Amino acid sequence: MVANRALLAVLARQDGLITAVQAADCGLAERALQRRVQDEGWRRVAPRVFLAAGHRVTDRARVRAAGLWAGDRGVISGSAAAWWHGMPAVVPAWIEVTVPRRRGLRGYPGVRVRRRDLSAADTVLGSGIWCTAAPLTALETAVALPDGSAFLDRALQKHVRFEALYQAYCRNLGGRGGASVTALLIGAADRADFAAERLLISLMRDSGLSGWESGRPFERWTIDIAFPEAKLAIEVDGWAWHVDVDRFRTDRQKGNALVRAGWQVLRFTWHDLTNRPAHVIAEIRAALLAAATA
Repeated sequence: MVANRALLAVLARQDGLITAVQAADCGLAERALQRRVQDEGWRRVAPRVFLAAGHRVTDRARVRAAGLWAGDRGVISGSAAAWWHGMPAVVPAWIEVTVPRRRGLRGYPGVRVRRRDLSAADTVLGSGIWCTAAPLTALETAVALPDGSAFLDRALQKHVRFEALYQAYCRNLGGRGGASVTALLIGAADRADFAAERLLISLMRDSGLSGWESGRPFERWTIDIAFPEAKLAIEVDGWAWHVDVDRFRTDRQKGNALVRAGWQVLRFTWHDLTNRPAHVIAEIRAALLAAATA
């Protein structure tokens, strides 16, 4: 009975999963474990990892099974790790497990092994399995996604701080997708607002928009891009405000002051400028037209 209670406790905290070693520790010998597979509906879902009858192979079970299989020999990485951390990602068809270069661990159907040596600072034990830590996970997942800048933007808002992101980047220089990681990080850096403003100016010039000026003084602030005749102010959010609460508050105070003074304010992000440039220009044109016909 004590053994059964221990077994049930393991299954309850591990989404119905148990390793052969854990089963033995709970008093379930190898032969008894195999009988449960043969006669009681248990399933082997990974080498030496079993799913008890009555439990489904959910995304959570798939990721945990890979983590239990790897144990302390490897870590869940990539999009599966992002999903495990609660970031806006999906569990891929093939889960990636990162193992040290000298480990002989091989993958199995649905699990792919990546070999590299990680710093202890880039691994974390979360809900019973080892994963890449959130900063490295965010960087690597962003590189793998078509909308990586949007993903990284959300990760910076809710899951990681820029300082930790940058430190993870420095520890893993020369890794997979290095150039893309660097480009994304530049977008998130403290001076990204200036780079984003230059990109907006380029988009406006290419679209033939005129009547604007950059850096127009307004009270104690400066408007990023102003159309004075239309009283249209355009503010560009690089990703600097993620690491500077005072900057974030100041930007919002400026926006409120502009509205009180009769200005219309449009705000665009780095993601908008790089992934939806036509939408940005269309929004500006629509605001100018509305001001002209008011």
